[in-house]
Amino acid sequence: MLLRRMLIMLAAVLVVVAALAAFKINSFMQMGEAFSAPPPPISVAAAAAEQMQWQSRLPAIGTLRARQGVDLTVEVGGTVKELLFRSGEKVELNQPLLQLDSAVEQASLATAEAELGLARVEFERGRSLVNRQAISKSEFDRLSAQLQKANASVAQLKATLDKKRILAPFAGTIGIRQVDVGDYVATGTTIATLQDLSRLHVDFYLPEQNAPQLAIGERVRIKVAAYPEEVFEGEIDAINPKVEDATRNLLLRAALDNPEGRLLPGMFADLAVLLPSEAPQVVVPETAITYTLYGNSVYVIEQQKGEDGQAQQDDKGQPVLAVQRRFVDTGERREGLVVVNKGLQAGEQVVTAGQLKLDNGAHVAIVADPQLAEGEPQNQAGAAQ
Repeated sequence: MLLRRMLIMLAAVLVVVAALAAFKINSFMQMGEAFSAPPPPISVAAAAAEQMQWQSRLPAIGTLRARQGVDLTVEVGGTVKELLFRSGEKVELNQPLLQLDSAVEQASLATAEAELGLARVEFERGRSLVNRQAISKSEFDRLSAQLQKANASVAQLKATLDKKRILAPFAGTIGIRQVDVGDYVATGTTIATLQDLSRLHVDFYLPEQNAPQLAIGERVRIKVAAYPEEVFEGEIDAINPKVEDATRNLLLRAALDNPEGRLLPGMFADLAVLLPSEAPQVVVPETAITYTLYGNSVYVIEQQKGEDGQAQQDDKGQPVLAVQRRFVDTGERREGLVVVNKGLQAGEQVVTAGQLKLDNGAHVAIVADPQLAEGEPQNQAGAAQ
């Protein structure tokens, strides 16, 4: 009986040991399969390189200026007698704006005109007498000189009186007045600014190497911070005939209409000169470009092929995709797109998000949003820039 029990216990122990060994062997086999299995594909977003008609632009910044704009000043000193305008109103050409006290000049003018009348009478009398040889020629010359002097005195006083009255040199909008009635103003004192806002200029600089591409009449698109969603159209009105020595930049001036008067002189302008020629260019989203010190590159998505040259497919019948890093020569960037001058052809797919986890030959799966597909936040698109 004792031997039988021992045999039964030994058999039970052997069974348990065999079961544990089988379980352990199975676990090691599963781990080996897991390590030997290929890694899952990396989720990325992708877009196809497109060929489109691309109009080149030359970006620049500038400042808006009025077509005509002056700070109105007085040429002679005096006391302000009348202000004939209101701040901010529109004025016409030659409209009176300010009158200085001119009582002294008016009195002097009356005296000068009286002397002129006397000099004219004496001159006429002398002319009749000299014809009859009643007076000498030198006396007649003296009378002629007195008449000319009297005329000059009257003209001088009239000119001084004209300077006592300020007229608008052109039609425009006058600014806030800087003087009041009763103020004494010295020569050169500013009374207000006058700006013609019907048409504006914008002055800007471009590098000297762009000079062959520029011409009078080329279109310019202008944006200002006050109206960020609007684009204002203008054209190049003048090109400076000299390059700045210090900066090697060329000064240009564009003109644009301002019928509603919404644009104001002094505004900062972000503008682009539209070059006349358009050419087909390969473009990709800006997020597809990886910028490094060694050059700009993209990850091109290709269908992996086997040794027989046939496209490989996974167990679900989907093509197996892999990426290859390719260095490219990029050009102009605009509105989220980048021109690829060299290294990429139209129709090729490039990765636009998820580049941080990639390397040459990595398997990928294209999804609409890598963040949703992988269930974890990523900032790959931002890092790629």
